[in-house]
Amino acid sequence: MQCNVSNPDRYLRILVGVVLIILTVMGVIGMWGWIGIVPLATGIFRYCPAYTLLGIGGNKSAK
Repeated sequence: MQCNVSNPDRYLRILVGVVLIILTVMGVIGMWGWIGIVPLATGIFRYCPAYTLLGIGGNKSAK
């Protein structure tokens, strides 16, 4: 599994995922906020299956 998420994209995914999860736990938004697990996981693992399917890799300098 090759990294295909760039650093700015990674940080944005992690931020959005954490915010959605926090808002869900606080009861501000409904249960759909648990979808924040998806961007959080893709940001942590630096791999997005959708990028692979669509052929739009984002990280040219992955380590």
